[in-house]
Amino acid sequence: MKINLLGSLSIAHGDELVAVPSRRVRAVLALLALNAGRPLPFDQLVDELWANRPMANARNALQANVVRLRKLIESVTGRPGDRLLRTVNHGYVLEMAPADTDIHWFYDLADRGAAAVTREPQEAIGLLERSLRLWRGPALFDTLDGPRCRIEATRLNERRLGTYEDLITAKLAVGQTRQVLTELRQLTAEYPEHERFSEQLMVALYRNGRQVEALDVFHRARQQLAEDLGLEPGPAMHQLYRQILVRDSVLG
Repeated sequence: MKINLLGSLSIAHGDELVAVPSRRVRAVLALLALNAGRPLPFDQLVDELWANRPMANARNALQANVVRLRKLIESVTGRPGDRLLRTVNHGYVLEMAPADTDIHWFYDLADRGAAAVTREPQEAIGLLERSLRLWRGPALFDTLDGPRCRIEATRLNERRLGTYEDLITAKLAVGQTRQVLTELRQLTAEYPEHERFSEQLMVALYRNGRQVEALDVFHRARQQLAEDLGLEPGPAMHQLYRQILVRDSVLG
């Protein structure tokens, strides 16, 4: 059994992919999978499901959702649900390894790709592209908006952006300046506050002989940051702008 969390939550078993229909059951499964193989206290699960709506019978309601999840796991795997999702002292534990989640493989591939960007950029491209193909949408987006899932989703989505940065850096290192333009335009449009993508787009345009367009990216990003956040671009983008103005050889 494997749990997919990078997008809509699902259970994979062999070639079968099963959606989890209940939002509360999805939240329970997500939190248990994020702590695969480790006991999770009842109180943390209750807090995740009903943090802003205290319930007198929250423990019973939690147990009801666990029973539903066990039945679903049993129907998918053919194994007793209470053996895969066990009750332990003051909590529950999902009997699976961290490697049985897509999150584990994303981090593994992304870490290895990031380490290879400078040393072996072509190898890095393959690893980073494989890591990003695991994503089917925002992390944990169809679970309840509990505090722990929300924090983990934010961390994962930020790491996804960092992985895109690493991928573009590797592609620029092997001379794919023209190929990355479409990808970077999409990324800057979707994440205008993420300055690194604008910087990479400026470099790619400059290396394609499009100095004026590269400078225009700076001005548009500056205007967007001022309007949305009341901020100026950071020192790195200002320095890059000056380097493009004077055609600094370091950008070649």
